[in-house]
Amino acid sequence: MRVIFMGTPDFAVPTLQALVAAGHNVVAAYSQPPRPAGRGKKLQPSPVALAAQAHGIEVRTPVSLKGADEQAAFAALEADIAVVAAYGLILPQAVLDAPKLGCLNVHGSILPRWRGAAPVQRAILAGDAVTGVTIMQMERGLDTGPMLAKAETPVDGKTAGELTDEIASLGAALMVQVLADLRDFAPVVQPDEGVTYAQKIDKAESRLDFRRSAVDVERQVRAFAPVPGAFFELEGERYRVLAAEVVDDGALPEEGPRLRGGAGVVVDDRLTVACGVGALRIGMVQRAGRPAMEAAAFLRGRIVPVGTVLGG
Repeated sequence: MRVIFMGTPDFAVPTLQALVAAGHNVVAAYSQPPRPAGRGKKLQPSPVALAAQAHGIEVRTPVSLKGADEQAAFAALEADIAVVAAYGLILPQAVLDAPKLGCLNVHGSILPRWRGAAPVQRAILAGDAVTGVTIMQMERGLDTGPMLAKAETPVDGKTAGELTDEIASLGAALMVQVLADLRDFAPVVQPDEGVTYAQKIDKAESRLDFRRSAVDVERQVRAFAPVPGAFFELEGERYRVLAAEVVDDGALPEEGPRLRGGAGVVVDDRLTVACGVGALRIGMVQRAGRPAMEAAAFLRGRIVPVGTVLGG
C-alpha cells in the first residue's frame, strides 16, 4: 500500500517503523520543521524526520498545508492512505481528501474521552484507571472522526513518559492490523456521551500545589515526568520532581496539615511534604543543570530541615 506518513515526536516513530516493517511503501514522511534544541540551540530534525531518513524515505517539513502548492504536492504522491500520529499541523479538507482511502490517525486515548493535544497527561491528572489508543478516520473536527479500532492499557502508577511509550507501541501494532485488511474494521461514529478535551499543557501547571491532596500532587508528578517536570522552589531555586509516593492517603483529612505545620512543610528527614490532605514523599529530584538523583542522595548534599516550606 502507498502510504504517506505524518508525525513529529517520539510517540509517532513506532508507527512509522511498523509500517516499514510490514512492507508498506511509505512514499513520504511529513513532519514539523526542525526546531532549536540543546545548549547551542541548533536546529534539530524531529524524531520522525530522523527515523524516515534512516529508512531512505523522503522527508517534507512544510510550515503549513494551507497553500495550493503544498496541497498539490501532497496529492501528487498518489497515496492510497495517509497515516497520522501526533503530526501537529491542521490538515485542510483538500489534504484529507487526497489519499484514495483517506487519512487515519493514531490517537493516544480511548475516544471520545480526551480529544485534543495532551490525552496522556490529562488521563493521569484526572486519575483515570484505564486509557489506551484509538485508530480513527480523520475529518475536519478535533479528533471527532469515526473509530476503527481501540486498545486499552491500565494507567497504574506510570509516568506520562512510560505511558506514552506503551501507547505508542500499542498504536503502531493496531495501525498495522487495521491496514492489513480495512474491510474488517467498520467505522463507528463516536458517541456524544463521555466527550472530554485534553487541553495543551501549560508549563504553569507543572508547579506543584501542595495545598491539594497528596494523591493529586503525586498525579502531577507522574503527568509531567519526564517533561516538563513537576517542580517546587526552595530559596529561589527550582527543583524538578520526577518520582514521588503518597505516604499518608488522607488519614487525617482535616487535622493533618495543621498538625504538620501546613501544606508544603517538610515533616521528616526523608523529604516527606505535608499536603492539603495527606503527605507526599519525594523520591527523585533534579536540580537545574544537574542529573536527576534519588532524594537520599540529594539530602546528603543539600540539607532540608524539618519545618522547611517548599514553594509550590
